Amino acid sequence: MADDKLIRAENLVKIFPMGSSQVTALSQVTLSFQTGEFAGLVGPSGSGKTTFLNIVGTLDAPSSGSAFVLGREVESLSHREAAGLRNRSIGFIFQTFNLLPVYTAYENVEFPLLLLKTPAAQRRKMVMDALDWVGLADRARSRPPQLSGGESQRVAIARAMVKRPPLLLADEPTANLDAENSHHILQTMEKLNRQLATSFLFATHDEKVIGYLRRKITLVDGRVTRDENCRPRGAEGTEPC
Repeated sequence: MADDKLIRAENLVKIFPMGSSQVTALSQVTLSFQTGEFAGLVGPSGSGKTTFLNIVGTLDAPSSGSAFVLGREVESLSHREAAGLRNRSIGFIFQTFNLLPVYTAYENVEFPLLLLKTPAAQRRKMVMDALDWVGLADRARSRPPQLSGGESQRVAIARAMVKRPPLLLADEPTANLDAENSHHILQTMEKLNRQLATSFLFATHDEKVIGYLRRKITLVDGRVTRDENCRPRGAEGTEPC
């Protein structure tokens, strides 16, 4: 059956064994997300935010319940199918930049396209477009040790966005950045959300990130306790988060 939702989770449960006991990271979570959202999962450490991202990013499977991403049921995917879905359609940004230090910014951004076997001429244009989106076209030949923290995170965004995925998952993307760089990064993400219609889903407890969200889902002990629409910074209408 076709699914018009970008993400649909139904009664999602995730249980991790811990010694002789177990920890419930997600408990009966039901959520859906439409194309073009700029949404965030918020809550304290251990509330289930990253676990939810890992499941919808096909990096993990639920213990029970169902998760559908881009019309595919996560728990029914083989390892090969899950990797293919990630490579084609999902971008990831983490609090650690995970750049390859011996590669230039250009080469780091190019890497996902090499996995997709994108032709060389097309690849070059896509990489330079992605670096231009984040304002770093002039740093294409710089290596990570030559970049600031903010520049490194912008390269990581370019790498996540270079294949123009419909979904981008960001786990505490500003955790290692100062306030100025955090706002620059978030404004860049807002611009990409508007211009490319990429859907962003954050996991965060950073108030700076929360101030940019248009939807905030609060998780406590693996359960959704609140789901609200927000007014992003500087906008009129809905109340800010």
